[in-house]
Amino acid sequence: MATILFDGVAYGMLLFVLACGLAVTLGLMNFVNLAHGAFAMAGGYTTVLLMDRLNVPFLACLPAAFVLSAVLGLLLERTLYRHMYGRSHLDQVLFSIGLVFMAVAATDYFLGSSQRNIHLPPWLQGRVEILGVAVGLYRAFIIVLCGVLALGLQLALMRTRFGSRLRAAVDDARVARGLGIPVGTIFAVTFAVGSGLAGLGGALGTELLGIDPYFPLKFMIYFLIVVTVGGTSGIAGPFLASLLLGVADVAGKYYLSSALGGFVIYVVMIVVLVLRPQGLFARAR
Repeated sequence: MATILFDGVAYGMLLFVLACGLAVTLGLMNFVNLAHGAFAMAGGYTTVLLMDRLNVPFLACLPAAFVLSAVLGLLLERTLYRHMYGRSHLDQVLFSIGLVFMAVAATDYFLGSSQRNIHLPPWLQGRVEILGVAVGLYRAFIIVLCGVLALGLQLALMRTRFGSRLRAAVDDARVARGLGIPVGTIFAVTFAVGSGLAGLGGALGTELLGIDPYFPLKFMIYFLIVVTVGGTSGIAGPFLASLLLGVADVAGKYYLSSALGGFVIYVVMIVVLVLRPQGLFARAR
């Protein structure tokens, strides 16, 4: 039981890093970006290519995946996404889903359709016994790293000047501009950081989930479930929702068959939507 809980927490932490960028863009910027998984795929393929072709160490690939995905997100935000702010959610969904299919087709054409994996360094392989519990070294690494990221994001959002400016820009962009807040720059930086976090999540998840051109389509629903269950009022909700869903998914697949256990996460989502339409940890507006 303890091993299942540990693996579930690790999976939940990974889900949080993959989905927290969407929580920011959807919850704080009110933009439905279904192409969020494409940035995660970019980070995953960056790690695979750097390790396979240039023999770059795994730890060095993580910041590279973050930076490349953030730069890609910044370029797309300045050239394409910024024109969709203020448009209806249907327009945003159609626009971003079109980007997803373009990314899938381009990746399939240039990098092939087979699933790619990476080889972790020896110090991240295997398991160790701690108090009678088999702890995977790589999963422990994910828990520690993602926990630090979650804490840093929450502090940045709630305790820094940038976070207060972002909240002000979201509440009323026109008033924020009147107060001298560079709303466009704030949104661009926020979108870039969210894209970079998706890329980092893709890099971390390559070993556990694999990476292929259809990654954005396969895991799009998981990102949306995390944001839906956790609510869109900040970072804490999606973080706790990710842990809940990660443990539920791992436990369901362990105690039930793999196919039947995959439905557990959807059952949790339906129950939450019925009882708390704003999400478990969101304040009703």
